[in-house]
Amino acid sequence: MTIRTNPYDQPIGLAVPDWQGCNMPPRIAMTGRHCIVEPIDAEKHARQLFDANLAALDDRRFTYLSTDAFDDFTTYRTWLVGMAAQNDPMLHAILDRASNTALGVAAFMRIDAPMGVVEVGHINYAPALAQTIAGTEAMYLMMKRAFDELGYRRYEWKCDSLNEPSRAAAARYGFRFEGIFRNALVYKGRNRDTAWFSIIDTEWPGIKQAFETWLSPDNFDENGQQRQSLAALRTV
Repeated sequence: MTIRTNPYDQPIGLAVPDWQGCNMPPRIAMTGRHCIVEPIDAEKHARQLFDANLAALDDRRFTYLSTDAFDDFTTYRTWLVGMAAQNDPMLHAILDRASNTALGVAAFMRIDAPMGVVEVGHINYAPALAQTIAGTEAMYLMMKRAFDELGYRRYEWKCDSLNEPSRAAAARYGFRFEGIFRNALVYKGRNRDTAWFSIIDTEWPGIKQAFETWLSPDNFDENGQQRQSLAALRTV
């Protein structure tokens, strides 16, 4: 790889010819074999999401989220209406395709369309979606929109550095750890050191291939157990 230099013989970044920036993500559903990821609609999704979250044995999923668990439906619906009105974060519901039921949410956020950078966040899977094929497919569909449909150059994942499940999920999906931003936030009355992860456009083709191979019906046995892990498929 050649590093271009300027007239003063100082190293500069690789040329990005004819860069025009990207468009904002459209408010259009993304459909896979197992799930549908669609812009949040409080009238359609609020009750399903609230009921799905009630199946959790405790509220630990909210430890590292910006909100606490919602104790009543009216409060949750009001919050969801407010989220639906925003373009950034652009919250989506994740529906199980077989039952057409919303079981989780995720957002495109910190969208920097001129620079081609977008983050995925506000991820909250109810128990019925956690550790399922549909849950993984939802992340693939959002990446595919960012890279293939919109031409983004960088796709980010950030979380509290103490959030081990989130850090493990980022690694499983193919994000590369970039470091810790210390004292990055104060939320819920406590400090947050933020762990940063990313996938860039040149890495996406290999990650995409691993997702598609993993998601293939041939990768699962008659009991629905995977034959090869997503991480293993990125090394072949």
